Amino acid sequence: MSLSETSVIPLNTMLADLDESLKALMGTELGRHGFELVQIAFDAPTKEWASTLSAPTLSLFLYDIRETKDHRPADWEARQEDDGRRFELRPPLRVDVAYAVTAWTRNVEDEHRMLSQALAILFAYPVLPRDELTGSLRNGSQRFPLNTRVARERSDGGSNFWTAVGGQYKASLDYVVTLACEPGSRIERGPEVRTQTLRTQRTGADQTREEAHRFGGMVRDETGAPVAGAWVALPESGRFAPTDARGYFLIEHVPEGTQRMVVRGPDGAEQEAKIEVPGSRVDIVLAADGAAAAKRSGKGSS
Repeated sequence: MSLSETSVIPLNTMLADLDESLKALMGTELGRHGFELVQIAFDAPTKEWASTLSAPTLSLFLYDIRETKDHRPADWEARQEDDGRRFELRPPLRVDVAYAVTAWTRNVEDEHRMLSQALAILFAYPVLPRDELTGSLRNGSQRFPLNTRVARERSDGGSNFWTAVGGQYKASLDYVVTLACEPGSRIERGPEVRTQTLRTQRTGADQTREEAHRFGGMVRDETGAPVAGAWVALPESGRFAPTDARGYFLIEHVPEGTQRMVVRGPDGAEQEAKIEVPGSRVDIVLAADGAAAAKRSGKGSS
C-alpha cells in the first residue's frame, strides 16, 4: 500500500470573521442597555488613535494568538471517500485568540459603565452561539465549539501591553476565543489489492492453463456504515467469506466469469447481486427492502 502526502491550503478568514461576529454581538447587546451610540473598534489603543475619537468607543484589540494548552489533538483522523479511497487528515491547530477590551469616553465614570456592561455581555457566552457568527465561522469552517474565557490573569499585569502600544496604562480586560485552524494536509493511502489472479500451466504434450482469482470488497448499510459479521457467498462456485469489523471481505480461488453473489446480514436477511470476476473493487449495499446493489469503482455490473 502506497502513501502520498498532499497539502492544499484552504482559504482562511477566521480572524476577520471573528471580529465581525464580535462587533455584531456587542453592538446588539450594548444597544439593548442604552449604549446604542457606542462604536466598536479593533484598532490598537494608542495615544494617536485615542485623540481621533469623536464618540464613545469600545476597543477590542487583538494582541495575541498562540496554541491553546487545553486542547491539543495529536492523532491524524482517518476518513474514507465514497469511491473507497482512504486518507488521514492532519489535526487542526487550535489557538487562543486574545483581545484587550477597553472603554473610551470623556468621563472615567462612563468608561467604567461601558466596561462593566462589556464584561457582563462577554461572560454571558462561554461558547459563542452559532446564530451570532458570520462568514466562514457560520459556514462550517470550525469543527469545534468556539469556547471563550473572559478576565483571565495576565502574567505581566498588563504593563508590558501598554508599553508595547505606546499608550498610558488604562483599565482593561482580556477576552479569549479558541479557534481551530485547518491544516489542508492529508496522507492518502494507495488502493488496497482487491483482485489477484493466480495462473498455473501444465507442461508437456497436453498443455493446459488454469486461472483462479481472489477478489474482495466491502459491505455497507444504506447509511454508508460498514456491516460487520455478514456472510458473502458465491453459491455456484462454492466460495464464501465473512466481513470483518470494517465491513471488508476477501474470497479466494474464484473462477472467471459472471457470478451470483449472496449476502446474508447479521440479522439473517439474504440478498443477492451479480458481479464480474476478475474486476475492480466491489461494494455491496445492503438495503432494508431486501435488495442488494453491487457497485464497482471501475467497470462492472450491478
